Parts: sequence; structure tokens; C-alpha cells
Amino acid sequence: MIGDAASNIGAARAQMGLSLGWHIIFACLGVGFPALILIAEWRGIHGDADAMRLARTWAKVAGVLFAVGAVSGTILSFEMGLLWPRLMGEFGAVLGLPFALEGFAFFIEAIFLGIYLHAWDRLTPMRHLASGLPIAVAGIASAFFVVTANAWMNDPQGFTLVHGQVTDPQPLVAMFNRATPVETIHMILAAFMVTGFLVASVYAAARLRGRNDRYHRLGMLLPLIVATLITPAQIVVGDIAAREVADNQPIKLAAMEGLAHTEAGAGEHIGGIFINGQLQFAIVLPHVLAFLAKGNPNATIVGLDSVPPADRPEAVTLIHLAFDTMVGIGFLLLGLGLWLLIRWIRRRGPPASRWFLRAALVAGPGAVVAMECGWITTEVGRQPWIVYQVMRTTDAVNPAPGLYWGLVVMLVIYTILTAVTLFVLRYIARANTRA
Repeated sequence: MIGDAASNIGAARAQMGLSLGWHIIFACLGVGFPALILIAEWRGIHGDADAMRLARTWAKVAGVLFAVGAVSGTILSFEMGLLWPRLMGEFGAVLGLPFALEGFAFFIEAIFLGIYLHAWDRLTPMRHLASGLPIAVAGIASAFFVVTANAWMNDPQGFTLVHGQVTDPQPLVAMFNRATPVETIHMILAAFMVTGFLVASVYAAARLRGRNDRYHRLGMLLPLIVATLITPAQIVVGDIAAREVADNQPIKLAAMEGLAHTEAGAGEHIGGIFINGQLQFAIVLPHVLAFLAKGNPNATIVGLDSVPPADRPEAVTLIHLAFDTMVGIGFLLLGLGLWLLIRWIRRRGPPASRWFLRAALVAGPGAVVAMECGWITTEVGRQPWIVYQVMRTTDAVNPAPGLYWGLVVMLVIYTILTAVTLFVLRYIARANTRA
């Protein structure tokens, strides 16, 4: 059984990573898109015809994205039990509450989305707008509940182990662990950023093709303003999250920084590849890591060598580069927001240059990459633990044969879902253009 589990770990990780990486994009849109739609509709109610047209178009897109996200979310719920049966078997009483609450949030979101989509001409404008509020609230709540489960995996609480058996489960204590506040806020803000930059990039692409009417300008500017306003707050929350990792998961921080040895006054490592137990070719900013992590430029930062090799993350280069990529893109997005702000202050309007439009176009995919890199940092950086310092990933994986076939099936399913989703979204865009 142990041998079977060890041989399955690669397939299980790949399948879970594929499903999470694919679903998280739709989950972000499910959190951030309702708010954008309501903002556009509110402007439309107050006389902005282009904003109302945006709201109606975005609502159709949201309906499609919700349906596809529901499919991938259902797949994920099955994968949790199929790929990691011991995790759910041993900790289900501790970990089950947030998943149950997320189910309630999902149904509320689905019910009110149906009302919202079919009641445009059946309710008064303000009542219709009000019917969309539960969608936005439920989307945020859904993200909160799911991320609390992940936060628990990083900071497990709310149970007692007696001779290896879980006793005295306390689901509320588990939900509201030390990692919950910063991790949930970080994810929710990321969802709004991904949504805003992605939607703006669609209209930036249209403007680069010559569609410079007010409808397309507003379609780019409204979500771009929302996303850029959130970016500075996200950077602050990210810094707090990194400090939380430094305090509670020091080996993960060492992997994020490629820090092989415990070091007083450790420097910040930018770039580089981890080869033969050392980070090579990195740019080092002396004392910066110690100051950022501990508030003291001479503080001691724990290195990877402080624990046995079996307790260290394997993919240090991946973790380090993913972390650097996330941070780097975050600051580039901040720069885009400053560009917009400075131009607005000077000339009372957004930049109109093609370079700005190109930057807005790239910002959408860039925000997605940054978000995915954040999840790689969180999940791969926690390895070899599925529940930090309590259960190893190899102990939780399903030992049954055939997991690689599951990975093949998932690749086929997600390829089909991606193609169908893009086809439907392009159809909606073309129909809207003809209208």
C-alpha cells in the first residue's frame, strides 16, 4: 500500500493542481464580476446608457462563467475525497463545516443569479439592482469559506491527536485559525484584481483594433479603476501574509526566498535557481529579507537546513520563482495604476496612448499569472505536508491504481470546457457588437 501511494503522489498532485489552477480563475470571476455588474447597472439606472448595456452584456457572461465554474467546482469536491481519502476520513469532522457553508453560499448565488438574469424587464430598476446584491455577497462568502479550509491546512487547529487519532473536533476553531484573516482577505482582493484587469484587457484589445467609442472606453475604464484601486491594499495584505508565513511556516519562507542556510541579517533574493542545495544567479539585497520578515535588519531567518531533508519542500526553484513572479507582477500592476492616476490628475482623463492600451491588455493575463503563482507558492511551499506538520501528502493520497488515467480524463474534460467556454463568450461578444 505504501508503495502504491508513493507512485500515485505525482498523478494526484498533477490532477489536483490542474483542477485548482483551472477552477480558481472562474472562482475569481464569480467573486469579482457581480460587483462590476452592479456598479455598471447603478450607473445605467442613473442615465448612462452605455453602462446599462455593459451591465446586460456582463450579466450574460457571468451566467456562462457561473455554469462552467459550477462544473469545475463539482469536480474538485469529488477529487478531495477520491485523491486524498485519508485527509477527509480523518479530518472530515474538523474540516467539513466550511465546505457545508460554501454549499449554502453557492445555492444562494445560483438562486439569485437566476432571478437577476430573468428579471431585467419584470422588476423595477432598483429592485432588479437589489436582486443582484445577494449574488455579490454569496460569491464573496463562498470564497471566504473555501479559503478558511486552505488556511486550516496551513495552520491546523481545532482538534486533539490522541495516539494518532483525531479527537475533540472544534470546527469553528478550525475555521478561524491564525491564517484565516490574512489568507481570506488576500484571496478575495486577488479575485477582484483578476476580474477587473481581465475584463479591462478585453476592452483594451477592442480599442487597439479601433473600437474607440464610449462603450468600449467605459468597458475598459470601469473595471480598470476598480482593480487599480485594490492593488495597493493587496500589496499591503501580501506583506502581512509573508510575515505570517515567516512566523508560522518558516521553512515555507525559506523556500520562497531560496534560503539554504539559517542566516542573521538575511538578504532578499531576487531571481535565481536552486542548484545542489544553493540558490545560484540571484540578485541579493542585503538585510532586506530580515527587515521585511521580522522588522529588524539583523534578525535571524531560518533556512532550509534547519529541518531534515524529508521535511523540506522539493521544488524550491518553482516556489521561489513563483513567489518572485507574483510580487513582480503585483508591483507592475501598481505602476499601471499610478500611470492612470497621474494622467488623470494632469489631464482630467485616462491615458489614450496605444502603449497604455497595450499595458492594460497585458495586465489581465498578468493578474491571472500572479494569482496562480500565489497558489503555487502556498500549496507547493507547504509540501511535504498536506496538513502542516500533522499529515504528510504521501500519507493522504489514494493508494488505488489508475490515478494517472484520472489525470488524462481531467485533461480532456478541461480542454473541452475551455473550448466551449471561449466559443460561447465569443458568440456573446459578437452578438453584442452586432446589436
